[in-house]
Amino acid sequence: MTGHGAKLGRKMEEAIIALLTARNTEEAAKIAGVSAKTLLRWQNEPAFDKAYRKARREAFGQGTARLQQASGAAVSSILKIMLDQQAPASTRLRAADLVLTHGAKAIEIEDVEARVTELERAAEDQKNNRR
Repeated sequence: MTGHGAKLGRKMEEAIIALLTARNTEEAAKIAGVSAKTLLRWQNEPAFDKAYRKARREAFGQGTARLQQASGAAVSSILKIMLDQQAPASTRLRAADLVLTHGAKAIEIEDVEARVTELERAAEDQKNNRR
């Protein structure tokens, strides 16, 4: 597990992996082969904490990527349910609501991104004009 900030010892790296996979700190300590007290102490050390937080972000990012990859199938499922005349009306209504709600959110996000991009461009132009 290289690249997680400061150089950590092998046991600390094993503890980080254990923390990512275990149900609780005690179980993680057992997996890493250290006492729970030691693991709790390590968690208060800035270098360990930084490496652990980075590892958690990376693990979460992988999960997010998997969700994004599955989004096409999810949309297909929702649309299939929405158009299925044999499905209960309440289920079709919920699917339609999801389509509208998430479609509106996507438009809002695109609008915000466009406005931020324009503000960044204007700030850069203003910065260049001052030179």
